[in-house]
Amino acid sequence: MRKKQKKDVSVSPERSIKRKRRKALDRRDLQSFLVRLVGLVLFIFLLFYVIFLIIPVPNDDMRPTLRARDLQLVYRYPTELWNNDVVVYEGGAKTRTGRIVARPGDTVEITEDDRLMVNGSVVSEGDIYFSTPAYDSDVTYPLTLGSDEYFILSDFREGARDSRQFGPIQRNQIIGKVLTVLRRSGL
Repeated sequence: MRKKQKKDVSVSPERSIKRKRRKALDRRDLQSFLVRLVGLVLFIFLLFYVIFLIIPVPNDDMRPTLRARDLQLVYRYPTELWNNDVVVYEGGAKTRTGRIVARPGDTVEITEDDRLMVNGSVVSEGDIYFSTPAYDSDVTYPLTLGSDEYFILSDFREGARDSRQFGPIQRNQIIGKVLTVLRRSGL
């Protein structure tokens, strides 16, 4: 009987070098992918949790402008806040959405015929379809706002909880300014 001879399989140096290069390139590709993936995750985290927030509208207090469950893109670091800006703020131990109607130094009053007056003038709001009644609360009118205070009302003026109940909102209670809304109604 013949013995099977082992084939002498010797790897040439060129072939061995090619294999090692291929493994090194594969390792570099994997490392590059992982570094880019970690960078992308950090970028998304910074973008959508530090600079911007995407949060749902908690209730129908801003109807018809905003509906419950619509998503709001909120910029957390606005330099200036103006009347008519829609903001997200902390009020009554909850996160709320409302519209700024008076800024620091303004005098706010809600008349007996349910009208909003700022600095002695009746505010004409074309997109507000409800009257603005005063609530039974500790807020007394006329109310002059301090240096870091804002008067924030919801668009649904008859029943929504806002500055008529909580009083002026401090600047540090304002989380950010709503930039845009993604409608979720009917999806």
